[in-house]
Amino acid sequence: MTAAALSDQTIHIVKATAPVIEVHGLDIVRRMYERMFENALIRDLFNQSHHGDGGSQPRALAAAILAYAQNIDQLAALAPAVERIAQKHVGLQIKPEHYPYVADALLGAIKDVLGDAATEDVLAAWGEAYWFLAHVLIGREKQIYHEVETAPGGWAGWRNFRIAAKHRESAIITSFTLEPEDGGPIMHHRPGQYLTFWLEIPGHPPIKRNYSISSEPGADHYRISVKQEAEGVASGWLHNQADVGTSLKVGAPAGEFFLADHPERPVVLLSGGVGLTPMISMLHTILARHPQTSVQYIHGTQDGSTHAMKQEVRDAVATSANASSAIFYLAPREQDRPGEDYDHAGLITAEWLEANTPVASADYFLCGPRAFLKAFVAGLSLAGVPASRIHYEFFGPADELLAA
Repeated sequence: MTAAALSDQTIHIVKATAPVIEVHGLDIVRRMYERMFENALIRDLFNQSHHGDGGSQPRALAAAILAYAQNIDQLAALAPAVERIAQKHVGLQIKPEHYPYVADALLGAIKDVLGDAATEDVLAAWGEAYWFLAHVLIGREKQIYHEVETAPGGWAGWRNFRIAAKHRESAIITSFTLEPEDGGPIMHHRPGQYLTFWLEIPGHPPIKRNYSISSEPGADHYRISVKQEAEGVASGWLHNQADVGTSLKVGAPAGEFFLADHPERPVVLLSGGVGLTPMISMLHTILARHPQTSVQYIHGTQDGSTHAMKQEVRDAVATSANASSAIFYLAPREQDRPGEDYDHAGLITAEWLEANTPVASADYFLCGPRAFLKAFVAGLSLAGVPASRIHYEFFGPADELLAA
């Protein structure tokens, strides 16, 4: 991605407005969403739990817009973010016809918030910059849609799956086995990817959610493992109302966070809480298809009541001399047995990773809450692990993580 298609004037104006965006970006984004959500078709494309006064999505987008303004003359720096956005858009079924709504809302919000400072030249420059990036995204999304639709077992749009089995993994995590209602084959996901769901819950507008696939690729089903959030509409419905036989609308596997087809280095899988779900898929894949690859599974959770898939991991690791695991309980209960249920009390630390994992050679795959990832992306970087060997998935907008 280069800035060659942008005029010099646009580059100059957008870069010059970066300090203003830094101050007023969040207000602009919130006003933009207000404008967009007046259209129910556009509103229903978004995960509403990430919006509102405390929502993370407005902050994430404000940070992204600021990064775009600051890097408008060196857009190659934004390539990883573009891939992440394109993958999310494909999961949500964002299409070219949706982009004009965003353009109108963004430019209108800039005018609303900045007032007279949003001159015709400023609005023209931001309009050109928006459509340049939009066409980059549209082009990449077209490629991904084609790859997904033409892959064996792939599909376009939403496909109906039924819940074939439901298994309680811990006090807060339940796994759902999903089979296609049409009985056809399903696309092999890449270990670490997610499925996007269109959930129709009585009393609510359509809800979109992404859930990582926790099963190994190659089966005739997918498995997702979902944490029940305290006030989560979607997770609460799945846990308490969605029984075996329930039909769900599912988008094809997506996401730029996945295990390499042929791992070239040792692999360290590091997760916190429900962040273990993509790691389970990676672990099974490495053991089944790359048995010579050294793999360490490191997981942290509150205690034995929240520890999901304990026996599954234990059995999997036992099959290979090249595999090991280390389990951390933040606050073990009296009945939690050291050496059996868990290996270490307290938090995983960057110091422990530096002392006990091959920081000089391994690929690190991380998934967990914002604070978990923020700590370990920074900690591994300070330990000398290059960014090219730190791979992460984040459940929600990753603005603070990217800043770290």
